[in-house]
Amino acid sequence: MAAVTAPETAPATETRAEATSTSPTAGSIWRGARGGVVIGVLVVVVAVLTALVTGTSTEGRRLDPADATLSGSKALAEILRQRGVRVERVTTVDDALRLDGPGAQLLVPNTVTLSSADAARLARTRADRLLVGPVIGLTTLAPGVAVRSQVAVRSREPACDLPAAARAGSAHIGGATFTAGAGGVGCYPSDEGPSLVRTTSGPTVTVLGNGAFMTNQRLPEDGNAALAINLAGARPVLIWLVPPERERPAPGSGRASAADLIPAGVPWAVAQLVVALLLVAFWRGRRLGPVVVERLPVVVRAAETVEGRGRLYRARRARDRAAAALRAASVARLTPRLGLAADATPQEIVAATALRTGQDPRWVGSVMYGPVPSDDAGLVALAGHLDTLERQAREP
Repeated sequence: MAAVTAPETAPATETRAEATSTSPTAGSIWRGARGGVVIGVLVVVVAVLTALVTGTSTEGRRLDPADATLSGSKALAEILRQRGVRVERVTTVDDALRLDGPGAQLLVPNTVTLSSADAARLARTRADRLLVGPVIGLTTLAPGVAVRSQVAVRSREPACDLPAAARAGSAHIGGATFTAGAGGVGCYPSDEGPSLVRTTSGPTVTVLGNGAFMTNQRLPEDGNAALAINLAGARPVLIWLVPPERERPAPGSGRASAADLIPAGVPWAVAQLVVALLLVAFWRGRRLGPVVVERLPVVVRAAETVEGRGRLYRARRARDRAAAALRAASVARLTPRLGLAADATPQEIVAATALRTGQDPRWVGSVMYGPVPSDDAGLVALAGHLDTLERQAREP
């Protein structure tokens, strides 16, 4: 079968690229293994550090005199004990009432946890009260004091004559602001009101908008330690009422939720796995490197492509495909030249071609849409007839 040729086109200018091998080498395998060892070491280090942190620290309980974390107040409790103050940590109102007396002071770091009945029982005690925000139920525990607004917690000046605040100076305080009743004293003011108020009608009641200055984290700053000691150490006995820890319901009790049944170490294990997966993903993603654009290593002329396709058709005796390709290309070139639309029917194309070339319509139809040539000579003849029709259609 003769190869069908086409006019040669100017070769495109291309540069040859060096061949790059993608097969693994000894160096790449060693680098990959070394990266795996580094990732493994990092995972082990994270696991050890997590175990140390979780094994040596307790959950932070805000303003708890037995808590040594940043949010706890163990440092303040120890300082008060060194100064001769008897610090009694209790978790129930009943325990607090048993320690009640005129020489005691009751510190409640969060009145939100108190029920109305408990607040009413505490209001009947003879001990002074130190209420630390967030606070509710002030009508019962601190008559004449009402919450006014909220301000940012920051270093503020006392700006009052209360000895406990004036001697301490600036302190890290804010949070809720209050309106003190008749005879009340307000300290650490802002545009919204003072964040510390004290009333003395009956037992001395001191209300704080925020207790951050009493925590282990903030105690060494400004005059926080002095203010905390002056307020909490005003009486020989300090009854420190801490909300009881939430008990985990026992499995099978009917009160345990899905979260209660999960062991405490599971969240940390999941966190370690997530960190390990992220590290491995980062390692593998970097290993592939950026995408490399590679040009073709050779330039192939259009004529060589046509000849190569013709040889393939001939080797496979695919005269049907070769004839279909020749006729389709010829129709595509003739259709716009004849002024026909792209969706013109074969009958319209044959009629227009015969009218333009002056050939017999039946012969034109057999050339453009006839049977498949039976041999190579017939295929060569078909190519010649199609070329004649195109040449005659181009002539004016």
